[in-house]
Amino acid sequence: PRQVSSLLTSCLSPAALWPAAAVEVYTAKEVNAVNGTNLRLKCTFSSTSPISPNLAVTWNFQPEDLSSHEPVFRYLREPYAPPAGRFKERVTWDGNIERQDASILLWNLQHTDNGTFTCQVNNPPDFYGTIGEVRLRVVQKVSLSEIHFLAVAIGSACVLMVVVVTAVIICRHRRKKAEEKGIEVAGTEL
Repeated sequence: PRQVSSLLTSCLSPAALWPAAAVEVYTAKEVNAVNGTNLRLKCTFSSTSPISPNLAVTWNFQPEDLSSHEPVFRYLREPYAPPAGRFKERVTWDGNIERQDASILLWNLQHTDNGTFTCQVNNPPDFYGTIGEVRLRVVQKVSLSEIHFLAVAIGSACVLMVVVVTAVIICRHRRKKAEEKGIEVAGTEL
């Protein structure tokens, strides 16, 4: 009876009657970027409460080798870049809290930046909710893309084929003219 009573009391408590306040965070699942370029990591959010002056945004990073999380960026009333670490002087705030945008800009991407970035937003009294996760893949810069290389190869093969066919046609045409001349010369001698 006591257990049933406590269960009913907890189910009918005011907290159980109203949905829990939460912040929803939205990011891309995966992005690719070229080594040495800059990239905007987009993070937007929605909250059941109005924007609080105590709204906080936290960006963290987990390398591909799954070593410990590293701080990337923090926003609390104003942006705070990391004082140390791999992203020191390589990350800037690119968001707008009033537009529910918590994006950052990463500069001079390196292969060591491959991994998962998380964006978390707390908007008191909305403290809990989803955490945005985006996996970054930094790819090597190439001078010619594979498609460009393939197009050049196919185009060159087509040009070569046209040249060969044209040469064969010209040679046959000249041989035929020479044979006709030879027949005319032989016909007049008789």
